[in-house]
Amino acid sequence: MFLIYCLVFIFHYTSPIKKQKIVVAFYNLENFYDTIDNPMVLDDEFTPAGDKRYNSDIYRDKIFKLASVLSAIGTNYSAQGPAIIGVAEIENDTVLYDLTRHFLLSNRKLKFIHFDSRDARGVDVALFYQPTLFLPQTAFPIKVTLPGKSKAASTTRDILYVKGFLGGEQVHVFVNHWPSRRGGEERSEPAREAAAAVCKKMVDSIRLQLPDAKLIVMGDLNDNPTDKSIRKTLNAIGTYPPISKDQFYNPWVNHYNKGMGTLANKDVWGLFDQILVSATFTDSLMEGWHYYQSYIFSLPFMKETSGRFKGYPMRTWEGNNYRGGFSDHFPTYIVLEK
Repeated sequence: MFLIYCLVFIFHYTSPIKKQKIVVAFYNLENFYDTIDNPMVLDDEFTPAGDKRYNSDIYRDKIFKLASVLSAIGTNYSAQGPAIIGVAEIENDTVLYDLTRHFLLSNRKLKFIHFDSRDARGVDVALFYQPTLFLPQTAFPIKVTLPGKSKAASTTRDILYVKGFLGGEQVHVFVNHWPSRRGGEERSEPAREAAAAVCKKMVDSIRLQLPDAKLIVMGDLNDNPTDKSIRKTLNAIGTYPPISKDQFYNPWVNHYNKGMGTLANKDVWGLFDQILVSATFTDSLMEGWHYYQSYIFSLPFMKETSGRFKGYPMRTWEGNNYRGGFSDHFPTYIVLEK
């Protein structure tokens, strides 16, 4: 009897403890508009009378396609799917609400946080969250002012800041969609560096008050992991763990160096869709959530299967023709564990 007790005691105290996991995702939804004309923004092409002949049938199909992807992200790690999902290129609350109501997602009871920005095309960023996994405390938009000699316009997407409890631990989340490369990478670079600097300023102000704060910066950054805006301005590196607490760990550097990406142009892959975590997520001595893995989510049904774009993300539009795809970007996600 004593021997049995000892064996049970040894087994109980030497068995590995199963770690909890939680998923954080980002997805550029590619021109996710409703069908109603908004005279305040340039959305005419995404109306029934516009060049794309955008109508309710296309809109419903777009919702189905997006829900098909969002419902599958990260379920191999968490049956509930992502706790939070940052999204870009959404027009308004209407499209967010309609997406959460789709039958593929309705059981998750997703909520969202969104603010209208000054973007000329009327597209914004937003954050979906599952109330059982994420409890928001504070949220507000951060205005991005572009330098006078940058490529474009005086208006661009705001950065969405959300503070809340992710699986019981306080985190600070930034959802970004930086200015595009339209007009050329070099000419447009100052605009993205300006957006990165705005984000970094807010990050620094939080770190000043809370040195051990856990921060997540995600978005379509329109730059690759090794570009200056990310590597220098945000101080995000691919070294794990980072050298100092004022750095971000960027897991996508390794993916990018292997030739992987989230979008493609002329057979060149870019990895614009990134999720960065503060060095505090990599400190094994700190309690709470820690970085575990990162993935580009690209199942076969999301890809072009033939032709010159074989292997590319199956996009929604080709010019003004409805392709019936999902998005011209693949989503990304990270797994945290504790």
